[in-house]
Amino acid sequence: MIILPAIDLFHGQAVRLLRGDYDNMTVYDTEPVNTAMKFKASGAEWIHIVDLEGAKSGDTPNIKTVTEIKRSCNLKCEVGGGIRDMKTIERYIESGIDRVILGTAAVTHEGFVREAVNAFGSEHVAVGVDIKNGNVAIKGWIESSDVNAFEFCRRMENDGVDVIICTDISRDGAMKGTNRELYDAMSRQFNMKIIASGGVSSLDDVKALAGMNLYGAIIGKAYYTGAIDLKQAIEAAKS
Repeated sequence: MIILPAIDLFHGQAVRLLRGDYDNMTVYDTEPVNTAMKFKASGAEWIHIVDLEGAKSGDTPNIKTVTEIKRSCNLKCEVGGGIRDMKTIERYIESGIDRVILGTAAVTHEGFVREAVNAFGSEHVAVGVDIKNGNVAIKGWIESSDVNAFEFCRRMENDGVDVIICTDISRDGAMKGTNRELYDAMSRQFNMKIIASGGVSSLDDVKALAGMNLYGAIIGKAYYTGAIDLKQAIEAAKS
């Protein structure tokens, strides 16, 4: 299993939200490139980046910072937040981003994911499945759709998606452990590569997720607060 340390961007800064609440935001680094270089020094191979402003607005206000991170650390980068049309996907791919994450548009625009996968390849297009009360949340988690999360995953699998990033919003940033039951159920039902996100707050969480043969796990707040040593987490995920 791979570990993807996270950088959430707001006004060009590395921040963290509590359960997706934009009014409950903590700034951890005013220069996110510095954080990315620390990830690299700890042995990370991937970085998970989210443009929080873009997730709300459907634009790419932090694309300059995203490309600076990629250029500076030269690690593999996946990016989500506000990617709702083919042109935006193309901009990110052309700027060197390895994988884009589709969220809101995957729910609201039928056929968009299939079109993106066909155009750019399943290795470059992932889908974010952000779960709130069993359904998929959209627009930066501000709105909840009426789409059941597991039914949505089945649809994405049928559309050719290879990687999904699944977040239990109720656990995100809460430091109360990840939803192991959710990811175990997903790993049994779907043949896609699953990246667990939200609440990964201990090495025990990392080991448990690795034991489910998941593709990856995202570590966010636990890194920034020092609850998890990134190097140790990367090593634990490999064993």
